Amino acid sequence: MTAMPIAPFERSHATASTDGLLPIYRRAPMELVRGSGCELFDRDGTSYLDFASGIAVNALGYNDPGIRAAMLAAMDTGLIHVSNLYHTAPGAELATALVARSFASAVFFCNSGAEANEGAFKFARRWARATGGPAKHEIIALRGGFHGRLFASLAATDRPAYRAPFRPLAGGIGIAERSLEDLDALLDAETVAAVIVEPVQGESGVRVLEPEFLRGLRTLTRQRGIALIFDEVQCGLGRTGYLFAHERYGIEPDLLTLAKPLAGGLPMGAVLLGADIAASIQPGDHATTFGGGPFVSSVALHVLERISDPELLARVREDGAWLGAQLGRMVRPGSRVRAVRGIGFMWGIDVVEPAAEVVKRALAAGLLVCSAGEHTVRLLPPLIADRQDLQRGLSILAAILA
Repeated sequence: MTAMPIAPFERSHATASTDGLLPIYRRAPMELVRGSGCELFDRDGTSYLDFASGIAVNALGYNDPGIRAAMLAAMDTGLIHVSNLYHTAPGAELATALVARSFASAVFFCNSGAEANEGAFKFARRWARATGGPAKHEIIALRGGFHGRLFASLAATDRPAYRAPFRPLAGGIGIAERSLEDLDALLDAETVAAVIVEPVQGESGVRVLEPEFLRGLRTLTRQRGIALIFDEVQCGLGRTGYLFAHERYGIEPDLLTLAKPLAGGLPMGAVLLGADIAASIQPGDHATTFGGGPFVSSVALHVLERISDPELLARVREDGAWLGAQLGRMVRPGSRVRAVRGIGFMWGIDVVEPAAEVVKRALAAGLLVCSAGEHTVRLLPPLIADRQDLQRGLSILAAILA
């Protein structure tokens, strides 16, 4: 039987990209070539004040001497990767440091926030099955939450446009309103394994959840034997002025997911587990090839020590409150700013026009910001930004929103 020839790839079906990259991002037109402190520079030498931080990743800015030294020291060992079949010290030291600073008794390392949330779902279900049987498996997320783009994390993400092209998504995952009354009726101790929540919902417009709501949710979940997962991928590790965002509320989750700034721009995620859930996990229940490797863990340990500095955290709280007060002055009759929300170095500005247009004008004026929904501009300055950097960014914002 003669094989049918394969039709050549037609250019009309090719992507618009000229660099070979799959065009799933609408990238800004310039090419960035270097960075220093809170500034980035493109190929033409134009500088940009960075109020996006690689979407909350570059907490210590660019070309940081400490991160550079940590990388060089890690390289001197000759160990970039050996897999988790063997012991190396950096991952264990980083896990010990995270445990010492948190509620956790154990840590699992992976490569991203979405992976961390997927891992947390598995760990919660494993624990729930051991304590309540196979019926206890449901994961409940909250309206406005964003937890990732993989199948389980996407099922927990309240973005219909993101979800629709990829249905069916992972089963046993639902989205509930941000209401204690609704959750009281929904959280069945026999069927629900876990609730996942962002203390500050970043992608849905920087919505800081109320302390009373989170404390009430903690009480509900504890009374019914349901694991509480805090997704602090974006709002954790110093961004709110606390090492962990939940510290502000005086409560502790059962599982905590981290990523973005953890390794200073190198890919790393983590799941922190309380003692009960950690005790239920058995060898072979989960795995990762690259997670917690010696090179990335060495850098992450340096970053964690820097971000844990009480003086830095106090300054983020103080300067963040100042930043919020200045932004609040933009909300006035006739203004193009409708509302401002946030905490620490994480703020959302509701504007009367598409946020994408404000992002473009800011770029042209030398300021990098990003959106958080159709009409919200998001500010995520590096944690090293000082009052002068913040004032400079505010001045540019005021000019383009005048």
